[in-house]
Amino acid sequence: MKIIDWYILKRYLVTFLFTLLILIPIAIAIDVSEKIDNFLEHANLGLEEILNDYYKNFIIYYANTFMPLALFIAVILFTSKLSSNTEIIAITNAKVSFTRFLYPYFIGATLVTIISLGMNHFVVPNSSKVRKGFEKKYISNARQKNDLKFVSDFSLQLTDSTYIYLKNYNTETNVGHYFTSETYDGLKLKSKLFADNLRYNSKDSTFSLTNWRKRIIYEDRDSIFKGNKIDTIFNFTPKDLIYKSALSQEMPSDELIRFINLSKKRGVKNLNAYLVELHKRTSLPIASYILTIIAVALAFRKRRGGTGVNLAIGIGIMFLYVFFMKIGEVLGSVAGVNSFIYVWIPNIMFGALSIYLYLNARK
Repeated sequence: MKIIDWYILKRYLVTFLFTLLILIPIAIAIDVSEKIDNFLEHANLGLEEILNDYYKNFIIYYANTFMPLALFIAVILFTSKLSSNTEIIAITNAKVSFTRFLYPYFIGATLVTIISLGMNHFVVPNSSKVRKGFEKKYISNARQKNDLKFVSDFSLQLTDSTYIYLKNYNTETNVGHYFTSETYDGLKLKSKLFADNLRYNSKDSTFSLTNWRKRIIYEDRDSIFKGNKIDTIFNFTPKDLIYKSALSQEMPSDELIRFINLSKKRGVKNLNAYLVELHKRTSLPIASYILTIIAVALAFRKRRGGTGVNLAIGIGIMFLYVFFMKIGEVLGSVAGVNSFIYVWIPNIMFGALSIYLYLNARK
């Protein structure tokens, strides 16, 4: 690397960190103003717990979330400054092509992408688990807690031949009602187990069934057994009953992949919310390259209005990117669609824009 490369890379990273450090306190200030009443409602909640369990993990989550925005703004700001100081003119007069000029930018984007990938796939999920646990305990209202508490009309495929159904289940008391388990031989029903109530025993991982009835179907007759209570084992736990997209944010990627594969084997129909979360953890860091090219191409030429015009255009582009990203996440979560394509649509669209701006700036 030449001196000019180190100069640009240093400005790239310093401006990026400075921008990120400006955005995080703003986010914290807004969040404190919204949640101060929730904190004051709990007399046993101390400052140390708020800082360690909530705001430490809040900073990790939002620092990672703001990385693309901070990167984009930082590149526009310091590249516009280079342009306005005629430093870029001096560089181009030294026969440095636009492609060569991008070299230190891509090194910086690579560093940011690697950090963001590591955080997205491993650090942020574990951090989110602690943060969401704090929110559930001290901030969530009664309705939100109730939504997390109950599971209704749930079906699950345990093996290739066994299916279960629950009318409702309370995840706090570990009690469910109107339980059914069916076993098939191909398309032929072999046995069916009913129970009015089901309770999970965490000590020995067994289930207690009350008012149960079991029907076994033979070629020429049926046998029916029943009783008041029976303890048995099933190939699932209460955790498997909670198929909520919010839980995907709390799983490291290796755990999330195992969860998705296991759920597919069990016949869970719509896992797109989990797939969207998994794909997003890669697509957003990769956008660092795309946003870097767009930002440099916009600020490379000195224009009337200077940094303010470049920044206004850049913020507009960033707003559109976030808009299409959110639209892609919503559409990608719908059952029956290819979530991978919808998550990557913003990168595809803005990748095409970056190529156009790159070719135009290179002339």
